[in-house]
Amino acid sequence: MTTAPERTALPPLGRVYLSRAGVELKEFFRQRESVVFTLVFPVILLLGLGAVLDYDLGAGVDFPQYFMAGVITAGIVGASLQNMAIHIAAERSDGTLKSLRGTPMPASAYFAGKVVQVLAVAVATIALLLLVGVLVYGIDLPSGTDWLTFAWVSVLGAAACTLLGIVVSTLARNGRSASATVTPIALVLEFVSGVFMPFDQVPGWLQDVAAVFPVKWLAQGLRSVFLPDALAAREPAGSWELGTVAVVLGLWCVAGLVLCVLTFRWQDRGTR
Repeated sequence: MTTAPERTALPPLGRVYLSRAGVELKEFFRQRESVVFTLVFPVILLLGLGAVLDYDLGAGVDFPQYFMAGVITAGIVGASLQNMAIHIAAERSDGTLKSLRGTPMPASAYFAGKVVQVLAVAVATIALLLLVGVLVYGIDLPSGTDWLTFAWVSVLGAAACTLLGIVVSTLARNGRSASATVTPIALVLEFVSGVFMPFDQVPGWLQDVAAVFPVKWLAQGLRSVFLPDALAAREPAGSWELGTVAVVLGLWCVAGLVLCVLTFRWQDRGTR
């Protein structure tokens, strides 16, 4: 009598998540162009704009100190929204997603791996920017509980922008058009959110548009840890609104997750 072959048990879900996260990290750091652009471009922005726009904004704050929150925001957006959307579109186009969909690996492990990759790259980017900021411009680092604010704003902002990046990836028709589709979206959100200039210099109607998206709240939360409370008066509400920052970024995490479920595609449009 022949016995049926035993089914091979799948590894525990946690181990699957860790394995996928390791794959994502290895794949990212093997792509030298992506690594250089994602990590070095924010540093170039800090060095370039910090040198050219070295002026006083009041309360003893010069532009490099003010810009620190903006350039960290740009680094997080680059690692999450921009990088995520472009890479997923490329993996969808070259058949990687279709192949993964046909494996026993749960879809959640794929997204968990992407989130871990984003957080790791964001931490590396932030550490590099802080190092350059202190050594080149003498940036004043956060102190005391500001470090805790820095941490939760960065994590919530990165999570919200990652989910938004997954959603935006569906706008690209294929991998070749991904960069041309995604990069302008990221740049527009950064400009209207006061990433590259004081937010009170952005026209009022654009401030209202920016308030709909997570990038504005990420930048505002980070300004609260790098700037004195005296400059909070220059914010639209006259304060840092950290409670609102937490609520909006949290809502974007929930809304982004729902949009991901509703819009995510494993293949290019028109591909069967």
